[in-house]
Amino acid sequence: MAEDSKKLLDYMGIPWVQAPSEGEAQAAYMTRTGDVWASASQDYDSLLFGSLRLVRNLTITGKKFLRKKPRYYRLKPELIKLDETLRELDLTREQLVDMCILMGTDYNEGVKGIGPVKAHKLIKKYGNLERVLEGESISIDADINAIRNIFLNPPATADCELKWEDVDEDGLIVFLVEERGFQRERVKKAIERLRKARIKGKQSTLESY
Repeated sequence: MAEDSKKLLDYMGIPWVQAPSEGEAQAAYMTRTGDVWASASQDYDSLLFGSLRLVRNLTITGKKFLRKKPRYYRLKPELIKLDETLRELDLTREQLVDMCILMGTDYNEGVKGIGPVKAHKLIKKYGNLERVLEGESISIDADINAIRNIFLNPPATADCELKWEDVDEDGLIVFLVEERGFQRERVKKAIERLRKARIKGKQSTLESY
């Protein structure tokens, strides 16, 4: 699946980067080097990895049901800035990581009964996770420093030149129709939409000057 995705992107002329570890960590690193303006993900972990800007709901449309309200709300792209988030919470990025470890991450189970509000209060009160655990007589069954390191010092590659190429229309047809069994007319229509989008994008870039 991954190799097919790379081939498809190559035929579409879209650059891609092979992350050495977490894709979100690589994207976050690229926001800090200036290779990209923002990272796109549904996962707030991108902020823990240090993404300067996170865009959520970029490719999602429709409505989502909120159980607590209860009501539906329309999904639309959402921009979250790391510096604004830290300023609003009055935390450092390291403290934000500690706060999330308390609640639970992909790498550890959180402490039962501790959600965002309580975790924030505890980190503000004690300053860091070790003092929280000692002061509140609670424990986390995980290597805290290892989890911190995953978020604060994740592997990332600097070999990520982003260069857009022309669409290889013939290559796309061979790959999608002859090799993968997609309908020729659907693929041709998709290529036409892609061509128009690329032209529109170039025009927008020129108009911005």
